[in-house]
Amino acid sequence: MIADSSGIGEQLIGSWIAAPVPVGESGCEVLRLDDREGQAVAYLKHGKGSLGDAVADEMIRLRWLHARLPVPEIIRFVATQDECRLMTRALAGESARALLDERPDDRDLLIDELADFLRLIHALPAIECPFDARLERRLNEGRARIEAGLVDESDFDHEQEGWSAQDVWDAIQTHLPLEPDLVVTHGDFSLDNVLIDCSRNSACIDVGGLGVADRYQDLAVCWGDLADYGALAQERFLKRYGISEGERGKLRAFRLLNELF
Repeated sequence: MIADSSGIGEQLIGSWIAAPVPVGESGCEVLRLDDREGQAVAYLKHGKGSLGDAVADEMIRLRWLHARLPVPEIIRFVATQDECRLMTRALAGESARALLDERPDDRDLLIDELADFLRLIHALPAIECPFDARLERRLNEGRARIEAGLVDESDFDHEQEGWSAQDVWDAIQTHLPLEPDLVVTHGDFSLDNVLIDCSRNSACIDVGGLGVADRYQDLAVCWGDLADYGALAQERFLKRYGISEGERGKLRAFRLLNELF
């Protein structure tokens, strides 16, 4: 847990019961806040330094998305000199990953819902989106992370097991240049970042990376996650989205790029 000498976190939590949330790779501390009946009421995200900047980025994007997509409602945002805290209202539903694990008989329907929801995100007018997440920017950020030693090489996908961050970078270069297909992207459209309720209505969380980028940024993340459920699940997702075969080289390039973050 991130040390909090200011007492701000305790003030925000109040009488709710706080429990750490293990899911996520942002590096930020996330607490689930429950009422006395054990029902989730809110989530509190906290980051210092560059992680605080990431929390602020998410807050700004949530404000922009509020009237456009089902996303968490902001309850409070508190920023000090070197840290930020974001409290959001809990949404109904479970993560797509949890549902795919719990309901194997419903996997086709769940995969279809994932594809349909991603199309809804990508249908937002890109001209109205003020956030830039284009490939050039991501490549520059990835290169900077390599040079700063921030890439976790132990967390690479099985296909890149034993690789160095430089190996990944070199492999990315073999796929460049890529013809851009720009839309509003979530940025990390993983199975953990999509919530689906009992009526199969979807919402998204962890939107700090949202911005105008190539649609394959999102397609590659979700397609890669669906590998846990087999090649047929991956193919169904692409077909439902509207890509019968998929540009394999482009999927591969964006999967490699995501290894650097």
